[in-house]
Amino acid sequence: MSANSAEPARLEVVLVKAGRTKIRYPAELLGDDGDRIAVRAPWAGTGVRDFGFVRFEPGDVFTEYYWRDRWYSVKEVRAADGSVKGWYCDVTRPAVRTGTELVVEDLDLDLWRSADGRDVRRLDEDEFAGSGLAEADPRAAAAAVAALDALEAMAVRPDGFAELLA
Repeated sequence: MSANSAEPARLEVVLVKAGRTKIRYPAELLGDDGDRIAVRAPWAGTGVRDFGFVRFEPGDVFTEYYWRDRWYSVKEVRAADGSVKGWYCDVTRPAVRTGTELVVEDLDLDLWRSADGRDVRRLDEDEFAGSGLAEADPRAAAAAVAALDALEAMAVRPDGFAELLA
């Protein structure tokens, strides 16, 4: 891509879980300051995924924030009409970017914060407990739990993740 090109830079986001690629999707690179990487991508799943408290569906747009030194990612979810649905957070190992590929290892724990901030919920703690990470890598398991606690502490504030994502 030339310096004068209007075409946005692209990255391939690769989500790995238990050593295997869970999903891979193209995203527009919004920024990389050396610590935080921001990308934007349409909903990469097939069809609708209804969690009961939120639906991810075709037309949704995710603005995703990853860190090289933090054990989580934060994804702002917008509906096709531009309205904010909320923020979906994954507890992960720190992100690794190599060229045009961004690899993130999912550690099962997740957190959801609705757009109005009234619904903050920890997710998949049962999956995390059953993953065996606490036995296989106690340091990573402790970092994952600490990351979920930190995300929840931010999510319950009136401004939510505003300071983190500014």
